[in-house]
Amino acid sequence: MAQMEGKVVLVTGAGRGIGRECALLAAREGAKVVVNDLGGSVDGSDLGSAGPAEEVAREIRKLGGEAVSNSDSVATMSGAKAMFEQAMDSFGGLNAVISPAGILRDGMFHKMTEEDWSSVIDVHLNGTFYITRATVEHFRNQEDGSYVLFTSTSGLIGNIGQVNYAAAKMGIVGLSRVLAMEGLRKKVRSNVIAPFAWTRMIETIPVKDEQSAARVERMRNKMRADQIAPLAVALAAPRASDVSGQIFAVRGNEIFLFDQPRPIRGLGRLDGWTPESVIEQCLPAMKPAMFSLDASAGTFPYEPV
Repeated sequence: MAQMEGKVVLVTGAGRGIGRECALLAAREGAKVVVNDLGGSVDGSDLGSAGPAEEVAREIRKLGGEAVSNSDSVATMSGAKAMFEQAMDSFGGLNAVISPAGILRDGMFHKMTEEDWSSVIDVHLNGTFYITRATVEHFRNQEDGSYVLFTSTSGLIGNIGQVNYAAAKMGIVGLSRVLAMEGLRKKVRSNVIAPFAWTRMIETIPVKDEQSAARVERMRNKMRADQIAPLAVALAAPRASDVSGQIFAVRGNEIFLFDQPRPIRGLGRLDGWTPESVIEQCLPAMKPAMFSLDASAGTFPYEPV
């Protein structure tokens, strides 16, 4: 049974990697697809090309599906509006947005330039705002719409050298949560996925020791972009209409549901707190419940399924 039959889906960053696999699977599940990709480099430093998006759209059409290509940038409101307008002009509607488009500008925080910070925030966080803001009124008016947005364990757990990326990706989590809350009565859903997958972006991670080399090799062999697409397309599908405001991760053939920040320990003092009593009583009492500074590799130290 085709899960997206008759639906229209916009997929950003769909020329390569996760976006490409999402676009292809959505089409196989019956969707009409707007394939967006700027066609730029991993760090977003060049002007891009319409080629990658058109190649994917052509592949979908060759397989008997319906698709159009788009090379506008998610990092501008005008680009996001153009994608929405193309969906409406080409297919007469829009039902879901799957948005994994992104870039990387890695570096230690004490060496990070303003440009590297702004570029990553613009594409990931601002780009997510633009694409959701450009389409949300349409979704609310038709009382139907699903956003599948992308976060990262670099934000959820942490990863050295990616403070700009981590900040942007955690911002997307907050955006998605409130978008889901505000969209509940209008049947507008929003969920996020933290993907583990070998892509162009992962290739840029520096390998400095045997441990990181083994981790990268594990990702290359056992965590593929096509393994992310089934969850993304499922969350976009009408049959998942009761799932919203959630954080998922995909690691190989594993799907995880992440928790969300909630109080885990509280301590009260009737006469109030002083810096001394906080240091001597509060912090030691909470210490066992505090989180370590392990990176995501420390949270997932075992081989993927």
